[in-house]
Amino acid sequence: MKEPRTKGLVYSTDTGKTCPGCGHPVKQCCCSKKKSLPQGDGLVRVSRQTKGRKGSGVCLITGLAVGETELKELAKVLKQQCGAGGAVKNGVIEIQGDHRQTLVDALIRLGYKAKLAGG
Repeated sequence: MKEPRTKGLVYSTDTGKTCPGCGHPVKQCCCSKKKSLPQGDGLVRVSRQTKGRKGSGVCLITGLAVGETELKELAKVLKQQCGAGGAVKNGVIEIQGDHRQTLVDALIRLGYKAKLAGG
């Protein structure tokens, strides 16, 4: 990480405003891109969705306020317990197939407040 600049360019006609911390254009600033944990209401929701998957259903697990690496580790554990594949996309765990009750039970055993969501 670069040292913060105390003097220098503030605005450029080529790039627009520049960050005083790193000197890059504001849109490409590297010093303010600290990822924060997603905010939630403390409930983990497990739902089933088939939209956009040609009829194949997946279970979606949303509302987890953990980092990306912890999310991937949790997804791995849940996939092993269900014996199914899955993925982590945009902070949501997707497990292939209809394993809603199994997932809720596993999340409760791991210490999360989980519930079924949707129909």
